[in-house]
Amino acid sequence: MAGKKPQRSGSSVFANFDQQQIQEFKEAFTIIDQDRDGFISDKDLKDMWASLGVIKDDAFLSDMIKESTGPINFTMFLTFMGDKLQNTDTDDVLQEAFKTLDPDLTGLISTQNFTNALTQLGDRFSKEEIKQMYDVAPMKGDAVDWKRFIKLIKYGGDFEEES
Repeated sequence: MAGKKPQRSGSSVFANFDQQQIQEFKEAFTIIDQDRDGFISDKDLKDMWASLGVIKDDAFLSDMIKESTGPINFTMFLTFMGDKLQNTDTDDVLQEAFKTLDPDLTGLISTQNFTNALTQLGDRFSKEEIKQMYDVAPMKGDAVDWKRFIKLIKYGGDFEEES
């Protein structure tokens, strides 16, 4: 067989995720690996961004690739995603932050209040970043379901509404 073959490392990175999470990451990896060679390259990233209607320059793509310590096969991708997820705030920290925007503890934050917070506090979001966030945020009417949103931030995937 010619070409690069993904190497499986002896790392315990797979132990950090349950089977469903690993399967979701594998699906994401397959989508990004546009040329299906088992590795994510800068060309794969460029094609993936283009498929989303976003044009990224070569310097941006090169910087993304440089975040990896070697060729990005699935094990490296999973390690990278695990590192990114570990670098998010704890559930408690996120809950306390969202509670400041939900004083009645309804589990919901109106889009008006959420948008105001995102544009006026801390690292201010651009209009495009806010649009992207609302595209994926779990909504209930005209409000963000912040408990489900925390799960999305921390663990990825879509979560069913809690009863």
